[in-house]
Amino acid sequence: MRTRSATPTPSPTTIDDRKLPMAALLALATAVFVTSLTETLPAGVLPAMSADLRVGESAMGQSVTIYAIGTALTAIPLSAATAGWRRKRLLLTAMAGFAAANTVTAVSGSYPLTMVARFVAGVAAGVAWALLAGYARRLAPAHLQGKAIAIVMAGIPIALSLGVPAGTFLGDEFGWRVSFWAMTVLALVLIAWIVAIVPDQPGQRADERTPLLRTLAIPGVAPVLFVTLVFVLAHTILYTYIATYLDRLDLGDSTDVVLLVFGGASLLSIWVVGTAIHRRLRELTIAATLLFAAAATILAAFSDSHALVLAAVVLWGLGWGGAPTLLQTAVGDAGGDEADAAQAMLVTLWNAAMAGGGVAGAILLDLLGTGSFPWSVLVLLIPVLAVVVAARAHGFPARRRGADA
Repeated sequence: MRTRSATPTPSPTTIDDRKLPMAALLALATAVFVTSLTETLPAGVLPAMSADLRVGESAMGQSVTIYAIGTALTAIPLSAATAGWRRKRLLLTAMAGFAAANTVTAVSGSYPLTMVARFVAGVAAGVAWALLAGYARRLAPAHLQGKAIAIVMAGIPIALSLGVPAGTFLGDEFGWRVSFWAMTVLALVLIAWIVAIVPDQPGQRADERTPLLRTLAIPGVAPVLFVTLVFVLAHTILYTYIATYLDRLDLGDSTDVVLLVFGGASLLSIWVVGTAIHRRLRELTIAATLLFAAAATILAAFSDSHALVLAAVVLWGLGWGGAPTLLQTAVGDAGGDEADAAQAMLVTLWNAAMAGGGVAGAILLDLLGTGSFPWSVLVLLIPVLAVVVAARAHGFPARRRGADA
């Protein structure tokens, strides 16, 4: 019987057990940045895209939804189909997909063609998201794997807090197509960076792979996936409609400032998680949930104070920023040799939650108004906290394997 290790065994020829391969990890972080920014960039240039392609803004907004659908539908099957591919080859293929999709978006004068390109970008994201956290783990020594994932996942808040405003500025000054051309150029530069710097890692042999349902049955995988689905759903309901929510509070003109504060708090959260995740994954996950819940409580009960709203945004960012690192590390630990398959399931549920959050938020907005958003977050976080606390043996263990290394 094949034994199951806590993490895939890295190649000894590519790892210095005393330090992190920063140039390679920064390349992977840039891949995360490209993935996140490609998804959210239309939000910053939506009116211009809508006018140019001659469709309503609500229809153009579906360019974000179809990206998430492309990721959710294809992450698991493509991860399974490419499990034997060498990791560098697979990452380069995904980045080439982004370059092609963003180029088509930049030149397209047709709404249907643009939507096809966005779907393809989502497919490339499914490949990348299922790969990147596991790749980062394999490039790092065992005692620094959590920090490696934290470095790579820093691409998410940087994309949201800096990338989207920068893309919006380019779109306002030079036209929305320039923003997507910039994404193409960045993807091409990144491809060259990966070729030159990032060490390769092997895929899995056919006899090493576990069927998907058996991966789901591995102790700890299901609790992490549940927490991912519900936590991301709660976040997306609030984040998707944050501008609408702030308008109700007469803070609509400060949306950019609020998002900058959120991004700064998220970056601080990633730094804290990166320094402590090796020994404190469980405590950090509980803290992230409680911080997000505290933020929702303030927004629900004390939204008449602008100062308290900003304080709540800080708490929200502190709770959210490190969440991708915590959840991907937790599912990788639980999955063991099947970490990539577990990551693919996490990516699928993550994007399903993002798509579902947009729909759920729209329903709440129409039926109950923006004041229902923070209350819905609180309701969703109750089972999240319960599962994290209960998953003490597997999923979010009191003691991570190898924590004393």
